Amino acid sequence: RLHCDNQWCWAPAYHLVLEGILILWIIRLLFSKTYKLQERSDLTEKEKEDLIEEWQPEPLVPLMSKDHPSLNYDIVTGPPSHKIIVNGKECINFASFNFLGFLDNERVKQKALTSLRRYGVGTCGPRGFYGTFDVHLELEDRLAKFMKTEEAIIYSYGFATIASAIPAYSKRGDIVFVDEAACFSIQKGLQASRSFIKYFKHNDMEDLERLLKEQEIEDQRNPRKARVTRRFIVVEGLYINTADVCPLPDLVKLKYKYKVRIFLEESMSFGVLGEHGRGVTEHFGVNIDDIDLISANMENAVASIGGFCCGRSFVIDHQRLSGQGYCFSASLPPMLAAAAIEALNIMEEDPEIFTILREKCKHVHKALQEIPGVKVVGEAYAPALHLQLERSSGSRDTDVRMLRSIVDYCLERQIALTLARYLDKEERFLPPPS
Repeated sequence: RLHCDNQWCWAPAYHLVLEGILILWIIRLLFSKTYKLQERSDLTEKEKEDLIEEWQPEPLVPLMSKDHPSLNYDIVTGPPSHKIIVNGKECINFASFNFLGFLDNERVKQKALTSLRRYGVGTCGPRGFYGTFDVHLELEDRLAKFMKTEEAIIYSYGFATIASAIPAYSKRGDIVFVDEAACFSIQKGLQASRSFIKYFKHNDMEDLERLLKEQEIEDQRNPRKARVTRRFIVVEGLYINTADVCPLPDLVKLKYKYKVRIFLEESMSFGVLGEHGRGVTEHFGVNIDDIDLISANMENAVASIGGFCCGRSFVIDHQRLSGQGYCFSASLPPMLAAAAIEALNIMEEDPEIFTILREKCKHVHKALQEIPGVKVVGEAYAPALHLQLERSSGSRDTDVRMLRSIVDYCLERQIALTLARYLDKEERFLPPPS
């Protein structure tokens, strides 16, 4: 501290020393160079050309073998109906999701042609920017009535439907409980939501309840955070990767017990399961109001393009401002909306087609079980089944090549099958080859 004597004050000697050192350090920083210039050595033109010739840029993408399945595909000519022409050879079609045969239905095609002459090919605008046509509103109304919900919303791309719906509701900090076998579009929706994801074992309700109990305990420790955290369960009605059905009645019980919301993806079950093709809710006799959101694409049983979500009006209306695939994509071409409406007409007029479909599925399932060396994966009434090797070689690449040889063997005998394709490095839980 300062010492004062009459009118004079002085500081201790060490203060003066420190201040002097600081002043000298500041002066040094101000006048010293912060870096040293490296001496330039100008290259001759020949040396520059040699360096440029020697430089090898890194590849933009990893090198891929020309034998990779993605680079070698079978070419289809003509409509993929019950018979399909693959690589110039007519085959029986077991390789598409045209479950009800609407893709080559004359009524559906005539409605699409009439709409094409009236509206043209596309819309060239999102729904909010002159992309809403009367046929879009009619299709949404028909879907809502068919599914017996308050309202429906349509998307122009099936994959984007659930991938847009999930992040429209679930945000950062929210919690989503997801089945390990969830399809890739669900995975992309979860990724876009930036929510906290908890995976439970496939169709294992005990494992799901364990996770829900753990979360309940965590909420009791931090009730303030729990009040602002939303919780969702996301499942598929009929899983595309496993061809089996979710235990929906058990899921509904857990929903009310632990106060979570259920999102149900029904792309494979819509137009397939239930007495009238309404999906897994009708299949189990579950009240559709117990499901917070149902989504499905129209690219399988309906044989059109795009997808839809249905549920309560206040839930659906939220997507019209928050569903990215709805807000920022050109709307569904009117002719495809008209085709979907006509497909719904046929489904309502002739519900017997669903009984016939189930009987055919059971017949095919039984016949496939008699083939030695492969095993059938999926429910007997599932319209899309997986055939896996009964004994794996232990190498995924080897198994894929073996399955490809089976597909080629069948093609030579005029039976069209296909390999299940996955993005190996992107899938959260990569399914076995089939």
